[in-house]
Amino acid sequence: MKIGFISSIFPDLSFEEVIDFASEQGFEAVEIACWPVGKAERRYAGVTHIDVDDLDENKVDEIKNYCRKKSVEISALAYYPNNLDGNLENRDKYNNHLLKVIEAAGKLGVKIVNTFIGRIQDKNLDDNLNILNDVWDPILDFAESKDIIIGIENCPMFFTYDEWPAGKNLASSPHNIKLIFDKLNNKNIGLNYDPSHLVIQGMDYLKPMIQFKDRLYHLHFKDITIDKDKLDEYGFFAPPNSYSIPKIPGHGDIDWSKFISTVLDIGFDGYACIEIEDRNFEDSLENRKKSLIISKRYINNYI
Repeated sequence: MKIGFISSIFPDLSFEEVIDFASEQGFEAVEIACWPVGKAERRYAGVTHIDVDDLDENKVDEIKNYCRKKSVEISALAYYPNNLDGNLENRDKYNNHLLKVIEAAGKLGVKIVNTFIGRIQDKNLDDNLNILNDVWDPILDFAESKDIIIGIENCPMFFTYDEWPAGKNLASSPHNIKLIFDKLNNKNIGLNYDPSHLVIQGMDYLKPMIQFKDRLYHLHFKDITIDKDKLDEYGFFAPPNSYSIPKIPGHGDIDWSKFISTVLDIGFDGYACIEIEDRNFEDSLENRKKSLIISKRYINNYI
């Protein structure tokens, strides 16, 4: 298993500066954010450390050579929009960019592109499954032609009332994930698994790794804590931001000893990237760097 981090925590650093930090701190990999250049649509989105719209042969060589020189690998290219957006103009825009990210991964020799499945947020499960193949079969065919694996993060994308009533990512539970894999029937798609998204939903975060061990392509190390007083006040049917608080690994409710033991038991030997959304560390670049240093030190206790 190779430990890295997601570059989206550093919107103020260049690609080279991100790789420099990773190298200096002994990280083996970085998941590189590849959003379209422009204004972010939400927190932790809109970060561009590789601009796939401006990726000629010279730039590809520069990126490869820089990573090689610093002994840091790119674990995956990252772009997390709502790929099934009910607004067809937005859906086309998002998925056209996703195709560019897949093509860029092929040029760079990166094997994984991480994203969401997406969801029409005001439609039920069956209605979303009915359009799944129309949207995703062409994407997966293209990815297969480039020898790229798609890692779907299991995030419900339901945190605030903007994402009401059902969230913006169908792949939020083992039940839905199985339906998605059965419907798409393509081994080129698997999981970029984040345990914190199961904690939000009051679910077991170890069983899905065992259930989908053959489709586990990438990991996120992110912790979260449930504020019981807030949960008692708002209830589970409120947006999760009402009662859940993202944390760095070791500062939340996840038992990382059990989690990493399970990861090792199932034989996972891919990339595991720390994801920072802990607001206690967001007030400065220095503290964001510190959050990754602390997280890596903590995770290393179990690996």
